[in-house]
Amino acid sequence: MVVMSEQPIETAAPPHVQNDTLGYRQNGAARTAAANGAARAAVANGAARTAVPDGAVSPRVLIEPPRSSLLTEETDLIGPATGSVPADGVSRRGEQAIRRQELAGFLRSRRERILPEQVGLPPASRRRTPGLRREEVATLAGVGVTWYTWLEQGRDINASPQVLDAVARTLLLDPHERDHLFRLADTPDGSTQAECATLPPTAQVLLDQLVPYPACIRNARYDILAWNKAYDQLMGPLADLPYEDRNSLWRMFTSPECRAATLDWEEGVRRMVGEYRAAMAEHVAEPAWKCLVSRLSKVSAEFADLWERHEVANPENLTKRYLHPDVGLLRLNYTHLWLGQRLGTRMTTYTPADDETRERLLVLQRRYAAPTRLIPQPQPA
Repeated sequence: MVVMSEQPIETAAPPHVQNDTLGYRQNGAARTAAANGAARAAVANGAARTAVPDGAVSPRVLIEPPRSSLLTEETDLIGPATGSVPADGVSRRGEQAIRRQELAGFLRSRRERILPEQVGLPPASRRRTPGLRREEVATLAGVGVTWYTWLEQGRDINASPQVLDAVARTLLLDPHERDHLFRLADTPDGSTQAECATLPPTAQVLLDQLVPYPACIRNARYDILAWNKAYDQLMGPLADLPYEDRNSLWRMFTSPECRAATLDWEEGVRRMVGEYRAAMAEHVAEPAWKCLVSRLSKVSAEFADLWERHEVANPENLTKRYLHPDVGLLRLNYTHLWLGQRLGTRMTTYTPADDETRERLLVLQRRYAAPTRLIPQPQPA
């Protein structure tokens, strides 16, 4: 270590829309009678027109609101006119309906391919449908049978990331299928493990080729997705940590070793918190982002104070100073290479800022690459 329950949402028209509509429809006869009586009185008293030309419309028709205009008013109150369609020809509601149907078909196909014994259920001799039953999937995933049935039927219901994660594990989805599931559900997947699994194998090869220079791959949430041996010597060990703790921001506030090794710790964490808040503007509703803020606020008063300042910052290529217990001071220029803009995935490389640091990185590489020597034991006489 360097010393450094899901339920469908019911919608209703606003109260004033309901009142107006019911008033016209339920009390239409009373309204019409009252209006016609007022019109006849006005004509009799001379307040209305003194003569009605041939073919003129009767007072009843003049006063009673036409049904076509009534329907138009109701539509305007409830929502926009149906004729307003985006330039691509598909409304937001239409797009969601297509997503739900695609999601329904995808879930059915994944369910039908799984044998009961694959998920620990006894094999059934007779089944009317291939694969698992809907109630079996719901039970294994810990969700309601009715809710899962509606999901497979393409009903308009909301699915949380936690529920989709349980369904994905029950259906034995691989990383690509899991990502497809969350995209169809239009729900962000905040799983760090899922992001790690979607990195191509060539990413690790590239990281390894950079040794003796430290390098890692992180997302905008500072989750460390991959790293090389040189980075592990600097900020590790990381392999034994749980996924939720492989986070640079978390380690800077909770690891005494990382804090002591970073000579400009105060300025560094202030910038990191500002970058995190700026990046979170696009992920304010995602559970993983809010969870990290909550965890850090509970364990670190310094983080809570920085978070309440609402400072923001953009990622920059700067110089960091580390104090290594074996080789001393390291001055490293770090550079961000963006791999995925949607998730903010980037490779960060640490190159020596001077010749002395370059030599010390080579010393570290030779020291940790040297094979372990076995001390010979005396043989019994």
